[in-house]
Amino acid sequence: MKQIFFILLMAYCVSVMACSKTSVSPATPTTGGGGTTTPVAKRRPASIGLVGDSSNVVKATNGGMVLMGGGTDVDAAFKWMIDRSGGGDVVILRASGTDAYNPYINGLGTVNSVETLLINTKELANNDTVAYIIRNAEMVFIAGGDQSDYMRYWKGTKTEQALNYLLNDKKAPVGGTSAGCAILGGFYYSGETGGLTSVQALANPYDSNVTLYNNDFLKAPYLQNVITDQHYLTRDREGRSVIFLGRIKKDWNIAAKAIAADERTAVCIDKDGKAQVFGDYSASRPYSYAYFISSDEGKQPEQLEANKKVIWSNNEKAISVYEIPASVNGGGNFNVANFKASEATGGKWYWWWIDNGVLNKKVQ
Repeated sequence: MKQIFFILLMAYCVSVMACSKTSVSPATPTTGGGGTTTPVAKRRPASIGLVGDSSNVVKATNGGMVLMGGGTDVDAAFKWMIDRSGGGDVVILRASGTDAYNPYINGLGTVNSVETLLINTKELANNDTVAYIIRNAEMVFIAGGDQSDYMRYWKGTKTEQALNYLLNDKKAPVGGTSAGCAILGGFYYSGETGGLTSVQALANPYDSNVTLYNNDFLKAPYLQNVITDQHYLTRDREGRSVIFLGRIKKDWNIAAKAIAADERTAVCIDKDGKAQVFGDYSASRPYSYAYFISSDEGKQPEQLEANKKVIWSNNEKAISVYEIPASVNGGGNFNVANFKASEATGGKWYWWWIDNGVLNKKVQ
């Protein structure tokens, strides 16, 4: 009888030990060498796919930011980020979509892993494991989609804290395209009430779709006084970005800046604030520019009121704009840290102004 009892006791202990090996602490994701999608999701909330090794590695990083204009992704910009990541762990953040970035980025350079997190609830954005994965990344890229989703789900959460930690403390490269680029500025347009065209904004700067926010989300270096815009020439957005600057000046009394990138174009800003423009510009399809746009403290809009067409001329010198064509190897140079005209190279300066709701331009 004692022998039978001993055998049963041993069987029970083996069973308990086997079960304990499969349990995972949510705060310490485990190794999944090679990476698969199905089991990873169970122990890594929000993960919809991982390529490479899910065990955390520590690599030295070299900070920087990428502002990508949407449309076709810019290979050179991702390679620029990978180089600054030290070959560590890459995390893609999104609130909709798939893990299609994983094999694409993994094929552009040598990294430990590429993982996509689909963070589409406040609960996931406040999850400790999700924050752990982001904080331990050596590179983060925010995909396109709807920036109002990012604002709705991520603002005021552990995901926001993790991103700001990467940007300002760990100094890992962080980038975004389209909606992902939109939230990287200290000032940002949320799009929460629907899209906004230049025609709408120029005709009524207080249109209900002009939804702007002031430094209540991400804290990217050099971008706290900047608002970004994307799909720029392709969607004719020059006028609306000038209205954004006019509204910021009138509503918050701040002479802000703007950085805008067209599709197939990426502004890569290094840890010192020096920017270059990567992309596939060609003379036959000249929609690959970046724009560095400055408002001046002393140049107020002459007419910026609800339901009235905007007038912002200041003798046809309201806004100073530097246009840089993209290049595969990085076009031009611009110091985002100070926006000094004397340090800009490789592009062309323009004056922009608005006359009765119409945007005008001329070479300086």
